[in-house]
Amino acid sequence: MTSVYDRILRLRRFLSRRKIDAFLISHPDNRRYLSGFSPVDHSITEPSGFLLILRQGTSKLLTDFRYQIQAERDAAGFDIVLYKRGLLQLLKKILPQLGVNSLAFEANYILHSKYIELSKLGSTLGLRLVPLDHTIEQMRLIKTTHELDLMERSLSLNEAVFQQVLPSIIPGLTERQIAQMIENTMHQMGAERPSFNTIVASGPNSALPHAEPGERKLQAGEPIIIDMGVVLSGYCSDMTRTIVLGTPDQQTISLFRLVRQAQLAGLSALRPGVMAKDVDHAARTVIVNAGYGANFGHSLGHGVGLAVHESPSLNARNRKTLRPGMVVTVEPGVYIRGWGGIRLENMAVVTKAGHRVLNQDLTFLEL
Repeated sequence: MTSVYDRILRLRRFLSRRKIDAFLISHPDNRRYLSGFSPVDHSITEPSGFLLILRQGTSKLLTDFRYQIQAERDAAGFDIVLYKRGLLQLLKKILPQLGVNSLAFEANYILHSKYIELSKLGSTLGLRLVPLDHTIEQMRLIKTTHELDLMERSLSLNEAVFQQVLPSIIPGLTERQIAQMIENTMHQMGAERPSFNTIVASGPNSALPHAEPGERKLQAGEPIIIDMGVVLSGYCSDMTRTIVLGTPDQQTISLFRLVRQAQLAGLSALRPGVMAKDVDHAARTVIVNAGYGANFGHSLGHGVGLAVHESPSLNARNRKTLRPGMVVTVEPGVYIRGWGGIRLENMAVVTKAGHRVLNQDLTFLEL
């Protein structure tokens, strides 16, 4: 099991190689990964705290009074430092005390206005500012055995929620009612929260890959896409099921089988040493050859971990090579304007021998 200490040590080696004194971590998922500090930010303009990872010495968790007790509980090994007049005022005070002459920051997760303020602070203190992109995200790419166990528990809970709610999905209920039922059940069964806003899209609405549940009432015989995920112990799951209430027509059955065939083709290509784009191509070719290439417009899948969407992306442009320990979704779909859509999504981990599907509940695939 990789500990927070090991992650900090690895990051300190990186800072030493780059001759950087400290790294300011602002992204909430990266904060949790490196410290265990777990509050969810209300928005990027209202963060619950920052990490100041020092190349030498005890690293700091910078927060305010609201999160002091939680910080002390979650972030063992960190000095908890409270700011009363905002982050920049605190940095202005403590960076010289800590001997920080060069400061890295997450360039991919900072508002332009905050960057201007940070630049002014750098000029005042004579700091060398070092913008870094996705440095911690690259550390998070390969999941440990412990992380995989947490993700499988998250996915198992997600599947249990689906099975709990499924018998209650009947014609006449609205998409919004079903989505609320799913998310209420998530909380009742122990999830921290949904990993994203649950999608329930019925009939023609299911042709919208990211439809928002509305007041449309479910009808028998039409495709209904349910895309759902939970967060458990910080780790996300993501799963899509397409169901039909009553008897599906032949078009639905044919498209369902086509999408499942594409999913299996993508999974067959999922193994170490393969470029991400080739996995996308393997699944997409099945749909293209059936004449529905224009009806599959999104990427085949994405990474999952502390964030529900993270690297690697399985898309037609990604030439990055897959490695054991990467967790991805495989979710082909076919969407027909005015009729509806079919999408099937499972999660899988790349292994030394190929891949392993993490889902247990596959009975829905008998259609």
